[in-house]
Amino acid sequence: MSCPAFLQFWWTGRPRDTFLSFLPKEDLASLRLACHDFSVRAAPMLFEEVSVTFRASIFTKPARMAALDRIGHHVRNFEFRMPHGPETFLPPLLDPSTGEEVTFIYEPNVQPLGDTTSRLSVPTYGSWEMTDMLVKQYPPLFHAAANVPSFIRALSSVSNLKHLKVSCPGQEKGQRYRRSIVDYALISLRIAVERSKLPALDSLTLSPIHAGAVLYLNPTMGFGASPQSMRRWRQIRTLTVEMESVPFTPFPPADHLKTLNAYLQVFAPSVKQLTFRWRGSKGLCPLTLHEEICLQGQNPMLACPRRSHIALRPLKFHKLHEMEVENVIMDASQISSFISSHRRTLIEFNFEDTKLRSGTWDQALKPLTRISGSEKWKEKSEEVMDVPLVLGPVGFKQTVTDRMVKEFPFPQQRTPQPGRGWHRAGAKLLGTPDHMRRLLKSSVFTWI
Repeated sequence: MSCPAFLQFWWTGRPRDTFLSFLPKEDLASLRLACHDFSVRAAPMLFEEVSVTFRASIFTKPARMAALDRIGHHVRNFEFRMPHGPETFLPPLLDPSTGEEVTFIYEPNVQPLGDTTSRLSVPTYGSWEMTDMLVKQYPPLFHAAANVPSFIRALSSVSNLKHLKVSCPGQEKGQRYRRSIVDYALISLRIAVERSKLPALDSLTLSPIHAGAVLYLNPTMGFGASPQSMRRWRQIRTLTVEMESVPFTPFPPADHLKTLNAYLQVFAPSVKQLTFRWRGSKGLCPLTLHEEICLQGQNPMLACPRRSHIALRPLKFHKLHEMEVENVIMDASQISSFISSHRRTLIEFNFEDTKLRSGTWDQALKPLTRISGSEKWKEKSEEVMDVPLVLGPVGFKQTVTDRMVKEFPFPQQRTPQPGRGWHRAGAKLLGTPDHMRRLLKSSVFTWI
């Protein structure tokens, strides 16, 4: 017998969807087995977020792809995860007859899966000799990563995708300048995003990502790029990047930093919310790389020394509203110039865990005074502090409480220091003597 109250609840969209949103995925999966209507209502919540760890047959098994076709229209957040490891390492390609190393120039093959004639008549990797060497010497995971049509097939199934997350952790420092299977997978993923119909895609998260990944994710740097490649990435409004730190010295190999600047240029006309943080040691601020001395002038240590003297293009975000960088080292003048150049669009910005090489925070925030016409913004600064909490036992006498309150140094009015509000702020926790007196006498904080 059906319950009228339950039916009324279940047929009301908002209460039902709110209830389903709080259920664990295990319970949603069990709920779908109860009846057809439960299955239909629970599916959008269950498959809203999908995480895929790339394997050799992840996008080629017919049963798995058929399942993705059935649930793909529910997917809003798609995470592509491919950790670095021994299985993603690529050894040098050797000629089987001479034993010498062979140079492999990769060109993505974007032939449709159903085009059997083209697949048999055109070699997959440029020539039949190269294709034969790669098939014999490289593992199946490499060929799966270079199978661009399978990536296109998978991404085409999630037509309502809004947020794409790419995670490639675990790269060793010694492999920073070697191409691995992960990089080939990123090329295929980028081409699939560009060639699939994803009208709702507006958020991109790269966390964590190795420094060389942005070379293969850049739609303007070749590797299967087309004139329409930029159109898809210009849809991105929210960009989050968490990258492995790149060391910088007076004479650094700065190729990765220049590649990062070129990658951020892709999103400059469209992104509204930008978050960037370095993993590990502090790195240069990616938004002001064009002002770094180590990236200017000709450097024979770079991969392309003849073009190293070309100056980097300054980053100018036309629609940027919110910006946050973390774990960076920069000059006060760089912060000041960035705020001034984005003063017409920037609403909120945060330099978290930022170290100044030169200048002070007052100099860095000086544009705020010019923009507002006064220094009233300094009065809104809030400080984060550790507040000692004293727990009193039951039967604590009033005279002892008053003596403790009198001895505790309570600031009546504290003038905020200029620039201290630059860090993430919290509410005032210290209060007044009366507030602390009520706290100590409260029955909540008693010894048990």
